[in-house]
Amino acid sequence: MFDALRDLPLWFSPERVRSEGETPDYRFSLANERTFLAWLRTALALVGGGFAVDQFLPQLAAGWRVGLALGLLAAGVLCAGRAVNHWVKCERAMRKGEDLPLSRFPTFIALIVGPVALAMMGVVLLGGTR
Repeated sequence: MFDALRDLPLWFSPERVRSEGETPDYRFSLANERTFLAWLRTALALVGGGFAVDQFLPQLAAGWRVGLALGLLAAGVLCAGRAVNHWVKCERAMRKGEDLPLSRFPTFIALIVGPVALAMMGVVLLGGTR
């Protein structure tokens, strides 16, 4: 969390990232960018899922619908922020010749999405309507 706050200025000034170390093989930078875009697609899917739950399942009890939707929306927000921060960290590591950073974030997202999916399965199977 604190690393993300420390690196926040780099999110908006990629030229500062480029000034560090040596330019890596462009294929690695492009792979890093593709990974960033994949995380953004995941964030968009989570946001879309959150809106879909809220808008297209009006028969669910309000507490269930809002809780599931907010869980997915929050995961989408976190995923988008993580995408930028991880891109910066990987780009800096490649330029400095360091190991790429490890991340527990995929586990964190799975721990959000998994229970939401299980809850949605339960609601569907038990008919959790109003």
